[in-house]
Amino acid sequence: MTITHPSPLLPPRPGQRPRPAHLPAPVIGAERKIVSWNLLHRVGATPRDVIHLIEEERPDLLLMQETTEDFDALPHLIGGYYARAPLPGRVHGVACWSPGPFRRPPLACTLPSGPLVRRVAQVIECAAFGFSVANVHLSHGQIMNRRQLRRLVQILPSHAAVLGDFNLVGPTLMPSFRDVGPRAPTHRMVDMVPIRIDRCLVRGLICTQARVLNHYASDHRPIAVRLERSGYR
Repeated sequence: MTITHPSPLLPPRPGQRPRPAHLPAPVIGAERKIVSWNLLHRVGATPRDVIHLIEEERPDLLLMQETTEDFDALPHLIGGYYARAPLPGRVHGVACWSPGPFRRPPLACTLPSGPLVRRVAQVIECAAFGFSVANVHLSHGQIMNRRQLRRLVQILPSHAAVLGDFNLVGPTLMPSFRDVGPRAPTHRMVDMVPIRIDRCLVRGLICTQARVLNHYASDHRPIAVRLERSGYR
């Protein structure tokens, strides 16, 4: 795993955007905006596209799939905190960026996998969040990707969200989690059939907004959700 934790107190390097002198105190129970995007490695979104998305949407947490080492420069380009977990034997993997610090370094959790591509989920705890977030890029097999989700049911706490590229058609069959993501298509299978495979599942959380965003640098469109812990209202 590649992890970069730049200090917000460091002065900017030449050509680098200034970082905030301090971070706001966590507000427990407040909504958190999370954006998830499959970047389509090598031929899709670039770091510049991701920076544009951050500046436009201002997420509390950005999740990325098919992320290569090119994106490891994000903290030096726009500040914030970043971690990447490559898939074993692949040049790409899952990554996350946040304007505020993580409570602890994100964990790369091994998922059940097929013989061709081994899969990991990135489990993130941001300091200002009251819940955990799993960033996933699941297998294409419709039995395997549901097995991977059931594994996450076992390892995630009672207040948690799972977002990313599910590669899944139909119900998730993930006990105790609700599908609260946007219902609009997020991807065109073989550039023809619109399908909804970028999703958000939650347990112990409330979703107050879910949208598909209009960014076309990848073959996936990003999704954005606003989440908060249930019981605070």
